[in-house]
Amino acid sequence: MSVQLWKAALMSPALLGIALTSSAIAVEAPSIEIEAPSVETLDTIAVEEPVQLAQVASVNDLSDVLPSDWAYTALQNLVETYGCIEGYPNRTFRGNQALTRYEFAAGLNACLDVIADLITGGGTDGSTLATIQRLQQEFQAELATLRGRVDALEAETAQLRAQQFSTTTKLRGQVDANLVVPFGNIAATPANPGPDSFTTFNTRVRLNFDTSFTGRDRLRTRLQARDGNAIPTAGGLANGGSDSGPGNLNVALDDFFYRFPIGSRVTATLAANSVSKDSFVTSTIVPFDGPSVADPGGPALYDFDMGGDGFGGGLSFQITDSLVFDTGYSAARGGSNNPNQGGIFGANRQSYIAQLSFLPEGFFNAALVYMHGSNNNNNASAFTNTYGALASLDFGRFILAGYFAHHDESGTPRSTDSWQIGAAFPDLFLEGSELGVYYASLPSYNSRPYMVEGYYAIPVSRNLTLTPALIYGNLDRNSAVDVNNFYGAIRATFTF
Repeated sequence: MSVQLWKAALMSPALLGIALTSSAIAVEAPSIEIEAPSVETLDTIAVEEPVQLAQVASVNDLSDVLPSDWAYTALQNLVETYGCIEGYPNRTFRGNQALTRYEFAAGLNACLDVIADLITGGGTDGSTLATIQRLQQEFQAELATLRGRVDALEAETAQLRAQQFSTTTKLRGQVDANLVVPFGNIAATPANPGPDSFTTFNTRVRLNFDTSFTGRDRLRTRLQARDGNAIPTAGGLANGGSDSGPGNLNVALDDFFYRFPIGSRVTATLAANSVSKDSFVTSTIVPFDGPSVADPGGPALYDFDMGGDGFGGGLSFQITDSLVFDTGYSAARGGSNNPNQGGIFGANRQSYIAQLSFLPEGFFNAALVYMHGSNNNNNASAFTNTYGALASLDFGRFILAGYFAHHDESGTPRSTDSWQIGAAFPDLFLEGSELGVYYASLPSYNSRPYMVEGYYAIPVSRNLTLTPALIYGNLDRNSAVDVNNFYGAIRATFTF
């Protein structure tokens, strides 16, 4: 195919240049107020003879166009390559003069004539056309195959559109399986082995239906099933995994909330189930939240003695690109929807949270958090106040992070502290992997539980992650008895 034919496809910028030449000059020219012409002047304009434009063979024929002009090269190309520039009878171009509709039509017509000639074959010689015909015959079979594939794709696309699940909803699933092996014997008496003396296996399955109506909102409906025994009196890891909990693989509605923007910097959340505490915050800062196998990687300050998980509502304010203020309230299920149990704002189990987060792109992330809530069904006045600070230092190859929190209960009164410190090594040996080690002093009014965990999240494939972990500590929050134990665990996470 000749160069001229390709140039025809590129004529649109040239035509646009013709149309915008006068307007570009007009921007540079000073603004001048002109009085409206009188009726006599309008009559004079109406009967004025039109100016006859003449085709220019070379840009040098235009006496008022110089090589120093900023549009000289463009004019030269339009004249010598396409032959569609016309000048005034006195061989002037008048580049600084406003363009009339008639002059624009004349120039446009000249350029369209050139394009039409190129398209109809005037710009393509016989040898090029013969080459095109020969290639069509040579690749006739391949072209027919491609045509068949395109037809099949079109039919498959039409079938998918007709049978698609939803135009607004995406289905995402996750399956977690945990194997925990204790290396010790936690028992009430030496002859009576405790529950953390035996190997356990538990699972959790989630199906998330994420719906968006505007592209910026999300309605989440989550179905969940899990199994696991109640947390043992001694120990706690047998059911203390970050993704396990009591159940018998009965499918239940878990998350049910709607998150939507209000303007450009405010996001609102309304929930009917399972949204409270750290569900309202933009970030929990520490890198262990998610990859860790044991629940205290969470971190644990968000969950201590707080109610909620029923009706919830929150707002997130994007103060600046790096500063976010999150706030939320949640009442317990059974209380928020039952007027006999206090309703939304009178439930015995409820929680409030406010967090200010500093989340720049660089080295340092941090947050200040305050929570007020009760997890006591029998004493609504026994509220726990939590004051906490979280920080993360990203050194590139590793992240140093942790938190400190003070908890006090107003009804007793009594208080306790909790804290966490650790390091994470993202993309260690494998892209997408994470090695993490942290120590957590867990909050408790009755004892001093603690835990040390080391884990390594390994992305086996796009849809499978294996996370072996070694865990040691005293996880009993209800007794002053020292019940240290050592555990080996492995978690398999499937996503689809």
